[in-house]
Amino acid sequence: MRQIKEILRLKYRLGRSHREIARGVGRSTGAVGETIQRARDAGLAVWEEIERLSETELEGRLYVQPAAVPGRALPDPAYLHTELRRKGVTLQLLHVEYLESHPDGYRYTQFCEHYRRWARRQRPTMRQVHRAGEKLFVDYSGKKPEVVDPRTGEVREVELFVAVLGASNFTYAEATETQQSPDWIASHVRALAYLSGVPEALVPDQLKSGVAHPGRYEPVIQRTYAELAEHYDTVVLPARPGKSRDKAKVEACVLVAQRWILARLRNQTFFSLGALNARIAELLDELNDRVMKVYGESRRALFERLDRPVLKALPARPFVYGEWLQAKVNIDYHVEVDRHYYSVPHALLGEYVDVRKSAATVEIFFRGRRVTSHARSRLRGHPTTKTEHMPKAHREHAEWSPSRLIRWGEKIGPATGALIEAILKSRRHPEQGYRSCLGILRLEKRYGRERLEIACERAVEVQARSYRHVDAILKNGLDRLPPREQKTTPLPGPHENVRGPGYYEGEPEC
Repeated sequence: MRQIKEILRLKYRLGRSHREIARGVGRSTGAVGETIQRARDAGLAVWEEIERLSETELEGRLYVQPAAVPGRALPDPAYLHTELRRKGVTLQLLHVEYLESHPDGYRYTQFCEHYRRWARRQRPTMRQVHRAGEKLFVDYSGKKPEVVDPRTGEVREVELFVAVLGASNFTYAEATETQQSPDWIASHVRALAYLSGVPEALVPDQLKSGVAHPGRYEPVIQRTYAELAEHYDTVVLPARPGKSRDKAKVEACVLVAQRWILARLRNQTFFSLGALNARIAELLDELNDRVMKVYGESRRALFERLDRPVLKALPARPFVYGEWLQAKVNIDYHVEVDRHYYSVPHALLGEYVDVRKSAATVEIFFRGRRVTSHARSRLRGHPTTKTEHMPKAHREHAEWSPSRLIRWGEKIGPATGALIEAILKSRRHPEQGYRSCLGILRLEKRYGRERLEIACERAVEVQARSYRHVDAILKNGLDRLPPREQKTTPLPGPHENVRGPGYYEGEPEC
């Protein structure tokens, strides 16, 4: 606001100095001096004459707009405004191109003035120059679509996610159940797929799903959202709190979506989110194909001409949503995630690690470096363990099994295998015999295979089922003695002290 009339009132009616007038109206002394000089040049130096004029009339007298010169072609301001959104395009370049078509056209100063006068008459959001492929503005609509439960007839509101490219106004919209992080991230993934490319920056409001700690100067981006930006090689630039002009583009786009999508759904009933989104997709195509009066082109045409050529390519795979949490490595070198236990390298015992869980995987990071990943399990109370994460002693114990121990024994000899099998069967639980069997197998290193096989044969004969018996046989050299002959003891013959079966028949004597 130039405040022309007030400046002239203070000067010609009250006789104030330029400096006093500048303090009074909040303008610089230079601006005050220029206004007074323009009034003099226009022949306005008497307050009574000035008082009869309105502010608009004064502005027209002091700031005379150059009239169009007959025969000179005026530049197309809408075309200039559109072209300025393309990378590297300036008014100076457009003026050069204008003169190539119209050699007798306006010089650069009048060329720029003509464009700027047009721009000032447009909506405030249009005064921003959005570069092609630069920003994707995202937000939720305050007005919400509805879905009806087909079983109960309950009507529930759902969210309307809206995204718009700054240069072309190309729009994406969809309905989601909530504004929470999984829906927020999934909407971004689908929006970027719809664009078939990635802009240089994402501009959201400071909602909790996108910004963990809001702030005017250093907002903290929610970790999964930052991870999405990294995956798509872009950046998140949140709008300042309470500064709707930072995302005026999407504010206007949300209003358009409410009028051209939600308003057209008001008399329709949808029994599922999928059916609602199918209809929204149809209306969205119509919206993007509709010709905009200001530009004389549709959003899709501008998108194909401006944004698509400069959008970055999508990565090979879409982003997979994951939630982050921090966990401490337990004494058994496992971390707990949703009541299931996942192993990490045992060297991290007692450390705090970052865990990223998605629908299919659990990834574990230590100081920013991924140390392991597991397929996600829904079994509560069960462990998922990788052998390489175990200490050496635990790894060896995990490799033990009854059948494996028996096979190790049979490699030494059949008697060794038979003894190990007998030991395992004699225990209530096979693991109770593991250490005894391993002790027997390790005796091979000290005494050799042949002696151990003979010692096990002797132990099987006397039904000695322990490591101590086999070790004693070898220490005492009993395996080197010749095998004992089987001695048969004759059964006792008839004897007066031997009672036969008839003794127990009949009545006992008194």
